[in-house]
Amino acid sequence: MLGAAAKTSFANEETLGQALAELSAQLGNKVVMSRPVREQHANVTTFLPNEPADAVVFAASVEDVQAAVRICAAHKIPVIAWGAGTSLEGHVNAPYGGVCIDLSGLNRILAVNTEDLDCVIEPGVTRKRLNEELRDQGLFFPIDPGADASLGGMASTRASGTNAVRYGTMKDNVLSLKVVMPSGELITTSRRARKSSAGYDLTRLFIGAEGTLGIIVEITLKLYGIPESVVAGVCPFPTISDACNAVIQTIQSGIPVARIELLDEVQVRASNAYAKLTLPETPHLFLEFHGTEAGAAEQAERFGEIAADNGGGPFAFAGKAEDRTKLWQARHDAYWSVLPLRPGAKAVATDVCVPISRLAECVEATKADIVEMGLVAPIVGHVGDGNFHTTLMVDVTDEADIAKAEVFMKRLVERALAMEGTCTGEHGVGEGKKKYLLAEHGAGTLEAMRSIKHAFDPHNIMNPGKILSM
Repeated sequence: MLGAAAKTSFANEETLGQALAELSAQLGNKVVMSRPVREQHANVTTFLPNEPADAVVFAASVEDVQAAVRICAAHKIPVIAWGAGTSLEGHVNAPYGGVCIDLSGLNRILAVNTEDLDCVIEPGVTRKRLNEELRDQGLFFPIDPGADASLGGMASTRASGTNAVRYGTMKDNVLSLKVVMPSGELITTSRRARKSSAGYDLTRLFIGAEGTLGIIVEITLKLYGIPESVVAGVCPFPTISDACNAVIQTIQSGIPVARIELLDEVQVRASNAYAKLTLPETPHLFLEFHGTEAGAAEQAERFGEIAADNGGGPFAFAGKAEDRTKLWQARHDAYWSVLPLRPGAKAVATDVCVPISRLAECVEATKADIVEMGLVAPIVGHVGDGNFHTTLMVDVTDEADIAKAEVFMKRLVERALAMEGTCTGEHGVGEGKKKYLLAEHGAGTLEAMRSIKHAFDPHNIMNPGKILSM
């Protein structure tokens, strides 16, 4: 039930009971209050505690979302949107209790406009399902964070992933949104046109807002033609620095690489065991090039020359589609592959992003921290845009181990900020990284954010406790 903070900031237990009764009367068995369901909807892949909502509403329509938000708004009950539960920084926790709205039932692909290269979908559609539906039309949606996340969640956290170096992030690939506001009103942020100068860019205001300003219930996405040719492969390097320098030179040379992923030697060892690969246990880059047959081959050849200049190679091609699939599945399974490295520990993923010219320096310093502190923490990264991740293996039952992990993450963030980077390249803020925003943005910028939040959500009911303290 509502926590102590909620009793003063939000509704009390009596009004919570009234709100839940109204929800049940209007939405029937779409409202679930069993503890296992509530805890599942607050599941977090970190050492943050599980903080369940007081009820979960399984919305089947936009009207269900509006009805639930209106009832919560009337009683000042917190509202937390839930997509697929794959976020990493406690975004779906309910620290003040309230109502979780599960959007997985809003999963229709409403329109695919092949001539315009866009589609209109509901937020519960997952990226894998969308691409399965698009394949026969020769189209695909490129943003690929690894997990089979919902597109609504990906928009809300401004997701990125392995293809971002060529295709950008969610903010670059969303044309328009429909959003249920904290009052329950439904708004449309833009039209389907590829560009507009008509007023404020509300679309990008909601992208990355993590459900703190409203609930996304419809998304218009850019699509791309499936490339004529896809060339992928792996390249070993003697050191992390050599691999990072090859990345920097590849990007600075203007080679339009589609994916360029770093795995350190610890991650390679884990992936070899988990995915049945046979890579030498040294730092590796996984790469992919898109284009015409001649163009993709030329890009790969140019990269091979850069790799050789930095001590890397040989660059081994994965020519068959099934070989490429195995390679990228191994990369996407990095989280699961590291669990045997420290049995009984939990994998806690964290990320930062720095200007690409500082990438090698930042990764090397992070590796030195890992060794100095005696941590098990493989490094992977979407390094084509300066973004990399560490996966800390933490005994979440040991306070000393948690404290050590927190020191490491603080040093990682401080290092990234000192290099003019960011505390999170793509995982988002949630509860976990809220404490770093002051150092990153400054007090004036945070106050501007609070002003926007207050204007949209004066009672702070939309996913409170995330991004900002109000």
